[in-house]
Amino acid sequence: MNRRDFIKVTSTAGSGLILGFYLPSTNKLSGKPLTSTAFEPNAWIKVQPDNFVRIMVAKSEMGQGVVTSLPMIVADEMDLDWSQVIAEKAPADRKKYGWQMTGGSNSVSGGWKKLRKAGATAREMLVSAAAQEWDVSKNECTSKLGTVIHESTGRVLSYGELAGKASTLVIPKKPKLKSKNEFTIIGKDKKKKDTPSKINGTAEFALDVQLDGMVYATVIHSPVFGGEVKSFDKSSVSDVSGIINIFIIERGLAIVAENTWAALKAGKKIKIDWSDGDSAGVDSKKIRKDLMKASEKKGSVVRKEGNVKKALASSDNIHEVIYESPLQAHATMEPMNCTAYVKKDQCEVWAGTQDANGARKIAAKASNLSKKQVKVNVTYLGGGFGRRAHNDFVEEAVEISKVMKKPVKLIWSREEDMQHDYYRPASVHVMKGAFDQNNQLTSWSHRIAAPSILFTQFVKIPFPFKEKADIISVEGAKHLPYEIPNMQVDFQMTKTTIPLWFWRSVYNSQNAFANECFMDELSEKAGKDPVQFRLDLLPKNSRDAGVINLVAEKSGWTDFNNDKIFQGFSCHKSFGTWVAQVARVSIENNQVKVHEVHCAVDCGTLINPANAKTQISSGIIYGLSATLKSKITVKDGRIVESNFDDFDVIRMDETPDIHVYFVDSDEDPTGLGEPGLPPIAPAVTNAVYAATGKRFRNLPIQFG
Repeated sequence: MNRRDFIKVTSTAGSGLILGFYLPSTNKLSGKPLTSTAFEPNAWIKVQPDNFVRIMVAKSEMGQGVVTSLPMIVADEMDLDWSQVIAEKAPADRKKYGWQMTGGSNSVSGGWKKLRKAGATAREMLVSAAAQEWDVSKNECTSKLGTVIHESTGRVLSYGELAGKASTLVIPKKPKLKSKNEFTIIGKDKKKKDTPSKINGTAEFALDVQLDGMVYATVIHSPVFGGEVKSFDKSSVSDVSGIINIFIIERGLAIVAENTWAALKAGKKIKIDWSDGDSAGVDSKKIRKDLMKASEKKGSVVRKEGNVKKALASSDNIHEVIYESPLQAHATMEPMNCTAYVKKDQCEVWAGTQDANGARKIAAKASNLSKKQVKVNVTYLGGGFGRRAHNDFVEEAVEISKVMKKPVKLIWSREEDMQHDYYRPASVHVMKGAFDQNNQLTSWSHRIAAPSILFTQFVKIPFPFKEKADIISVEGAKHLPYEIPNMQVDFQMTKTTIPLWFWRSVYNSQNAFANECFMDELSEKAGKDPVQFRLDLLPKNSRDAGVINLVAEKSGWTDFNNDKIFQGFSCHKSFGTWVAQVARVSIENNQVKVHEVHCAVDCGTLINPANAKTQISSGIIYGLSATLKSKITVKDGRIVESNFDDFDVIRMDETPDIHVYFVDSDEDPTGLGEPGLPPIAPAVTNAVYAATGKRFRNLPIQFG
């Protein structure tokens, strides 16, 4: 609430209102109760008599801007006054809001049609209500800025005044949607609705939740994956004041205390005897050895065109290399945490989760209650990147609260968060290309060796896919856009005891690295410019060629002269979005410095261009950390890295200038949260080759 609103409330309330704030059931400016009937045509919209319109957001907000972009879609179709739109986070309720998983860059693309329909439905009902009020044809009425206008007489009624009457009307099944040239909000730069609350500290993250009688907990997990607590010595933390209880839970040892600091301190000191886990003896060298061995065998073929074997046998100009990608942690800035309160017949959870429905399901199981008895409040997320789509931390909080019979705030230490993540898999990529006597590329072979996220011991898929390879592992490799006569992509699945999960852009990050670095190697073999080499293998009117040409033009690719700064190129399609990038780097004291990144994007219709740029920029920065700095290593079944001192990430002063250009399009919107990431590693790696003549085929890029 800003100062002016505070003054309005306190000056009009008199002695009847003591507190200088308002509740959802009161008028924002007068403090008076809302007595008239609100208009709720569907699960997404609530038109209040005070003319404010609440739009429910059923996706998790982790910085990607859905609290703004999703309401913009509804607001445009409703012809709302954007200043009177209130975005409200929806609770977990699959029957009401559908699939609430936030991931796969699908929030806007998945909600585009249903949210437009929701807004158009409300608009038509409000216009019909006004027409009945005036006893005129609804064709004589128009809507604008939260009002309905009778054109011939100039009469105006606000949506708030029409709310009661509109709520009595029949809901239209096929409301008319706007055409693109009628949009007044979609496609315009809008400030994020939640920016003020994040600046003034009122935005509620899971760590901010405070409940009466709450206790605090942390969990210590087995240092070796799969290990269990054999025994623990409670006396080893007897000097830590404030400890309430210590007990074994399914995945480790819970320490409950009067405050967070006591719990975390005890967690570092307590002596625990662990059984050996499944990962005992596993290290990074063994993981790599297993991947390399698997890559020697033919995997499940997911794409086959022509005859690669024959093309390779008939060529005297074959290029074969191996690319590798390491394990990666999510490293969210806010460590895993959750507040839970389990009562006899009710369980309530406050969590920054990407999967609200999954959190509700897992909380019901852990509390032995039905899903109807569980309420999940989705807070803001201090980073997700896929990690918070796994609700293990929710299950632990519920399990502890059930024992304590009190509200419990569970907080993982940074070390627990880093060393008990669910990681992006390591992978090996065997790349083969062949040229004919005219130096034309005739063959492409890509063999991927990696464990499967979908077929780990943590996620059980009851049915095999058509090609006996999960569809996620070959994302970005199976649908390579280049027109090459002979192509084969196959996947050799390996097993691992290391827990795996979805990491921002998932396998696209690894497959794009191999694809686009190898394309540069092939372009050099062919003696061609890297950009022109790709364009020659694409249809001229393809959307791939569109982003390549756009970024080449905007970055001045052909006119750039390598001197102290060198450029590299890559392009990749993921989550329905085409992205091409030019990275410019220099090498200083055996360190790569990325000076600027130019990025062209074709994501269909833009909802909020300003936010779209930040989405792409965010993906680039996150990808740069994995390109230049961070990786996860394993020693004797344990994760070596434990904090940001040995799992380094890009800092503000290392962030390059990022220029983002969008292709103007009338197509439906596609993903934006992840597509900016996959091309950055190959773009930078290709630039480093231009600068040094050295090919880096394993990440992160490290000299010496």
